[in-house]
Amino acid sequence: MTAMPHTDAIPATQIQVVASQAVIETGIRTLIEGPHEGLRITTRWHEAAQPDVVFYDVIGLHEGDGADLDHWVKETSSIVIAVTRELRPDLGAVALERGAAAAISLGASREDFLEVIQAAISGELLHSPAAQDAEEGTRLGQQVSLTVREAEVIGLIVRGLSNREIAAKCCLTINSVKSYIRSAYRKMDVPTRSQAVKWGVQHGFALDDDSRPITLRRMTQNSEVGPSVAGGPRSAPVRPAPP
Repeated sequence: MTAMPHTDAIPATQIQVVASQAVIETGIRTLIEGPHEGLRITTRWHEAAQPDVVFYDVIGLHEGDGADLDHWVKETSSIVIAVTRELRPDLGAVALERGAAAAISLGASREDFLEVIQAAISGELLHSPAAQDAEEGTRLGQQVSLTVREAEVIGLIVRGLSNREIAAKCCLTINSVKSYIRSAYRKMDVPTRSQAVKWGVQHGFALDDDSRPITLRRMTQNSEVGPSVAGGPRSAPVRPAPP
């Protein structure tokens, strides 16, 4: 029987944690640092080198312009994993749209982090359960089971488009738009357009004019407002892929 190699004989996988909050950086480092079965991890490496894997806390996209994420995605060969926040699924979606290879929830277990690291260095991220779960969690409206189209329509409502504008933008009939709105309102448990806007903002839908993705790798979010499902006057109004 072939003996398993001692962990000291296994080349260390170099990990960088990019987080603006020291407690997050320290927490992730503590969680993953050290030898594991068949895997040796270090978060301390020579700065002239490039880490194998970068964990990027997506709150950086809220606090900054994302230039640091773009650096790791576009200017290094490191595999970038977005660390997502449950209350801001839009930020995870934006990170994926901007080129992060996969995602993992900030609340994931040590085993999940190690599984994602192993999948990253072996080229198996598409088959990583922890990464798939986290990426699914970046889809806006998924907590109330909004469909992709319903989420797109709600996103446009939050941004301030009228029903007629939504129909034109999504290549739908007015009646189809109204149907999607009624279905989404039932799932969101809101009776009015203004309450739908409030719900949308509380659940990560963007109010600004930036192009923000509704789902992990698919549609871009646009939004709208108004007093009724039928579409009265407007009252209010997250990826370019790396080259």
